[in-house]
Amino acid sequence: MTLRPFERIVAEYGAMVLRVCRAVLGPADAEDAWSETFLSALKAYPSLPADANVEAWLVTIAHRKAIDIVRVRKPIPVPVIPERATSPPAAGDGLWDAVKALPDKQRLSVAYHYLAGLPFKEVAAITGGSTDAARRAAADGIRTLRRTFQESSDEVP
Repeated sequence: MTLRPFERIVAEYGAMVLRVCRAVLGPADAEDAWSETFLSALKAYPSLPADANVEAWLVTIAHRKAIDIVRVRKPIPVPVIPERATSPPAAGDGLWDAVKALPDKQRLSVAYHYLAGLPFKEVAAITGGSTDAARRAAADGIRTLRRTFQESSDEVP
């Protein structure tokens, strides 16, 4: 069995990898992580077993690239620290802020399971934990997001 052309892999999984990168890093760094993911994948693709789960493989690479980007970020000094909004985000326009506010394990589990479509067993392998812990983190994250957007919709007159 031979591997598919790499262009097809990019076409088939590119949007999913970008959604995962956006959920993990935010919109500012997502394109860089996406590019780094596919550059690394291109180099490793010839040695990938033909029966490998390409989707999980790409999400694992994207996860590692996201960690690399977070590690190299340096704080930018500012003269005054801006006030943070205390009200929950409005539905539709603050989803990224709500996802970003989730604890790391919840944010990653939500991104990898609901955006990338990976089963919890593979989410656990990527994030480092048990399948049950990944399932619980995703459920807690979704519950928090629903509660956040329910509260914001209750405030609308």
